[in-house]
Amino acid sequence: MIRVMVVDDEALIRTGFQHILEATDGIEVVAAVPGGQAVRTAQEKRPDVVLLDIRMPDVDGLTVLADLLRLPHPPVVAMLTTFDMDEYVATALRSGAAGFLLKDTDPDQLPYLVRTLAGGGTVLSSKVTRTVVDGYLNSGLQEDAARSLDPLTDRERGVLAFIAEGLSNTDIAARMHLSTGTVKDHVSAILTKLEVGSRVQAALLAERAGLLKPSRDQKRS
Repeated sequence: MIRVMVVDDEALIRTGFQHILEATDGIEVVAAVPGGQAVRTAQEKRPDVVLLDIRMPDVDGLTVLADLLRLPHPPVVAMLTTFDMDEYVATALRSGAAGFLLKDTDPDQLPYLVRTLAGGGTVLSSKVTRTVVDGYLNSGLQEDAARSLDPLTDRERGVLAFIAEGLSNTDIAARMHLSTGTVKDHVSAILTKLEVGSRVQAALLAERAGLLKPSRDQKRS
């Protein structure tokens, strides 16, 4: 059972997300609260995944993100936004968010995205503008990003490509005929070699480096 907490100052948004997710087998919404109650509620309920509004009137979503990630048992956090380009998105990704999605995400895809997050995958809206993606890393030319992948082995490059597609460790293990533990070891090695702090950072670096095929059909909403 995946335990989810929805954090948004708009009651309509909280209720909508809660109804969609609670109608899905294997997902339990343990709390739906405004931003000011997020950290205390997370301490009490210990959700696996938090969907957190990036901009709220009563409390800064980025501050809540940082507080959540400092908990003894930090949840996976994805940011919610109403905009396809938000000046806070890059900061959220650098701060450790597992991705972000728009509040108008197709309801049918929401449970899939939550499962992806719970499984260690990344969620990046397909409406993310190139400005957000390119400006995030500030790594300059594509060639610079490509050179940053040089320390990776061929196996690690393969794992990184699947990370960039948003696959969880379990899905990557199935695709590559490896154990989940082995995939976790590869992911750890990749983050260390690339000198990044999260799978999202690694995924964006892979995109910048051109590791993924342009024809890929990613399941990102």
